[in-house]
Amino acid sequence: MIRRLLSVLHARNLEFLRDRSTLAFTLLLPVMLVIGMGVVFGGPERPLFKVGVLGGAQHRPAEAFLGERYVEFVPMREQADALHKLTHQQIDLLLAPGNPPDYWVNTDSPKGYVVEKLLLAAEPGARRQPVSGAALRYVDWLFPGILGMNMMFSCLFGVGYVVLRYRKSGFLKRLHATPLNAFEFLSAQVLSRLGLIVFVTAILYVGIGAIIGFHNAGSVLLLTLLAVLGALSMIALGLTIAARFSSEELVGGILNLLTWPMMLLSGIWFSLEGSPRWVQWVAHIFPLTHILDAARAVMLDGASMAQIAPNLAFLALTTLAFLAFGAWSFRWRID
Repeated sequence: MIRRLLSVLHARNLEFLRDRSTLAFTLLLPVMLVIGMGVVFGGPERPLFKVGVLGGAQHRPAEAFLGERYVEFVPMREQADALHKLTHQQIDLLLAPGNPPDYWVNTDSPKGYVVEKLLLAAEPGARRQPVSGAALRYVDWLFPGILGMNMMFSCLFGVGYVVLRYRKSGFLKRLHATPLNAFEFLSAQVLSRLGLIVFVTAILYVGIGAIIGFHNAGSVLLLTLLAVLGALSMIALGLTIAARFSSEELVGGILNLLTWPMMLLSGIWFSLEGSPRWVQWVAHIFPLTHILDAARAVMLDGASMAQIAPNLAFLALTTLAFLAFGAWSFRWRID
């Protein structure tokens, strides 16, 4: 028995080692994740307070106050957007240039109270304009991210491994003998998974909403449209990966290479608002970023279809691009 077990073990190890692409992913993926996390989230500790500065920091209002430690000063060009962030306690104080400077503070914010004391100590003549508004609960902000993450895993892994299993079992080879073409086969897979994803997401939306009572200021129909387009884009991406490869380890490595950056950079757990500009640019390559940005705009701010139209257009275009590439590169059988 031991001899038979060792023979199978030896054969499986040789199979893995001979699959160079899989071996490379296994070795390089952890290294790339560690380096990426260090680059994106490394550096000095983040400030304790965040102050918006209207017109940009080049105006240098309240010179003494701008030298305070542990306070991050964020240039803001639109006063309406800045006041919206202040109302929701996404910034702790809003400062405008002038002599003396004007400032807005949220009277419901504990951090705003502390930052106001620092400002008045440096600029006693600063003119106060109060606003009010409760902070959004973290669970309200997190909820779209959890739904999006569940959608991402279901779309990518659910579709990718199904097509891979069909190819390895010879089922695709038999389908190839029929009039069915690659685009028709992939479209059927997309529609099947789409129905399942939308159904599961709707159940989670209603069920979790009944438990935590999350905040939704927008249209449920608009959220449904966003969910459909988002799921289509992610499913098409998963099919693009599975369209060509026949190695389970390689497909798993590529899917992990896609899902981990999306989990870290698409804003599932935390906002990237204070991160470097290039990190935010990279994040907007991923479909999940557009799904979450649009979902939070609808649910938290009541955004209309026109306001999230760029996100919807991106998801629609990536769906078509991924499907076209997947149909072009599709393999019916293992070479």
